[in-house]
Amino acid sequence: MADGTFEKVTHSDRPFYGARKLLICGFSSKAQVKFKNLLQMVNITDLPIVWATSGEDETCLSDLFAQPDNTGSGVSSTLPRAIVLSGITNNELHRLMDMARKTGMKPVLWAVLTPTSETWTLKSLLGELAAERRAMQQKK
Repeated sequence: MADGTFEKVTHSDRPFYGARKLLICGFSSKAQVKFKNLLQMVNITDLPIVWATSGEDETCLSDLFAQPDNTGSGVSSTLPRAIVLSGITNNELHRLMDMARKTGMKPVLWAVLTPTSETWTLKSLLGELAAERRAMQQKK
């Protein structure tokens, strides 16, 4: 997403906007452990992770990304399953998405933080991502 619109991700070592971090929601505590194992499988072990909890859907993304590493860890989330990435490279994103598919990870909404989206609430972003997914499925 760039300025609120879908943007195709290329293969490169160019990092995305923002500091290296993941914001993840909708994962049970067991799934959180599995996801950390997935990161090790693709050799991306230096990423801080914020696990958004169910009550944080009205929180601005910039505030969520400002939280310390492992915030929300071990707390199951009932939010939609989503991974919002910041500061990683295009190639890292491709490796992560490919391994998620290969390991049979439950479907997840993927997004990359942008200067525009960081001003949105998590709820707004999740709504936009769900609408994008529906639109893409209708095209198929």
